[in-house]
Amino acid sequence: MTVGAALGTKRLRAVQITVVVLLLIVIFSVVKRFLIDMPNLAAGTLPEDEFDHRYVEQPWLAYLHLTPGVLYLLGAPLQLAYRFRSRHYTFHRRLGRVLAGAAMISGVFALIFGGLFSYGGLPEASAAVVFGLWFLTCLVLAVRAIRRDDIVHHRRWMIRAFAIGIGIGTTRIWLALFGVAGLDFASSFGPAFWISFSLHALLAELWLRAFPNPPELAQESLDSSLSPRAAGAPSSS
Repeated sequence: MTVGAALGTKRLRAVQITVVVLLLIVIFSVVKRFLIDMPNLAAGTLPEDEFDHRYVEQPWLAYLHLTPGVLYLLGAPLQLAYRFRSRHYTFHRRLGRVLAGAAMISGVFALIFGGLFSYGGLPEASAAVVFGLWFLTCLVLAVRAIRRDDIVHHRRWMIRAFAIGIGIGTTRIWLALFGVAGLDFASSFGPAFWISFSLHALLAELWLRAFPNPPELAQESLDSSLSPRAAGAPSSS
């Protein structure tokens, strides 16, 4: 293995571990959300914590964002994995349609819920709108690209979209850090959202600069170089 390949493998492993950690944070948050909301929705009561009121008062908006959003975040890493795509391409395409639809539904309701019912006021709402629009833009451009069989740009836009989507896990880390630092919980949301999503957008671009093309192109190039014609062998025609 070359030094460059080894470095790429280490980077990929670091990203995979980070994604797993962030997914666990998201899953924990959503399960906690259900455990708080469902008893109150069933009883027609409001939770004690003011932060939780929005989810019970606007359950349709909240859960049309949360439920398809979790589905997308759990399925997207599988879609981005080259080994899975190369072995199960038909299923990859079918699952991709489902996940793209789920992501768009989640993104639209994130705009509405985050923009109109933010707990952190204007700073959080503005971040929700800016990055929600960017998330939806990435999805639309990814779908347009794959409809043209442009897998290079499809992959790039999907990576950008996923980087923003999984950023919600990082906001939880920043909220915890701000809490330790003594910052008011409501006031922490704006900075946590802006820092987290900006960081994820930047990291996506750095990743794409380091790895601009999907592994499929490298494999096709390798297959071409190993073909009899490329090797100078006589043609069978």
